[in-house]
Amino acid sequence: MRVDASDDRVHALWPLALLAGALPLIATLVAWRLSVRLDLVPDCQPLLEGCVSISRAARHGLPNILFRTLLLPSAVLQALCWLLCAGWLRSLGAAADRWQRTLPALGIAIGAMLALYGSFLGTEGAGYRWMRHYGVFFYFGLSCIAMLIVSDQWQRHLRDSRQRRRIATALLLLCATLPLLGLAHVLLPLWWSTQAQKDALENVTEWWGGAIFTVFFFILAWAWRRTGFGLRLHSRASAGGD
Repeated sequence: MRVDASDDRVHALWPLALLAGALPLIATLVAWRLSVRLDLVPDCQPLLEGCVSISRAARHGLPNILFRTLLLPSAVLQALCWLLCAGWLRSLGAAADRWQRTLPALGIAIGAMLALYGSFLGTEGAGYRWMRHYGVFFYFGLSCIAMLIVSDQWQRHLRDSRQRRRIATALLLLCATLPLLGLAHVLLPLWWSTQAQKDALENVTEWWGGAIFTVFFFILAWAWRRTGFGLRLHSRASAGGD
């Protein structure tokens, strides 16, 4: 006699998005506060004053070790989230258009750029500075594109709740502020003469950009949880006998 039993289980994926946003936030805050306590950076409000960049707050000593330890797995988690976003959007009814098909490639590139930045943060030399600079530059730019794609398609295909549509619209507007931060970073220094003012503006835009990324992944985790997005595994056990 032979008996087959099947077991289908849905594993929720929203914790991945939650961790993808939480780990970089924890890494940044821990490195910044520890650097302040060690007198490596000034004690201030970087979101408002721009007295220190994220990179400088995590560049030396123990803060650098802790920051890199948390940032590298964050790169993997964020890449996975972008890869999964295409399937989530299709589950909402979004057609697999050319923008949606770019998400997996964008996700891999975003993860690679974040890993590149984290790997060489705290190292010296012109080549290392170049890799850090372009790693964070492309990470911010590619993440902005991916966020706009996901937010736009989510907003256009939500039909079950007015509240959720409003949240999706608010998220789309939040993502649209990222290019505005980039323009401010480029244009406002034209009216400021001192290097200190330019550096402060660059630092402020970096902190606010990072804050927007964190908010995006938190809202994405909420959306995946509310829509029941998960991974279904199929297993089949067999038992035989005469």
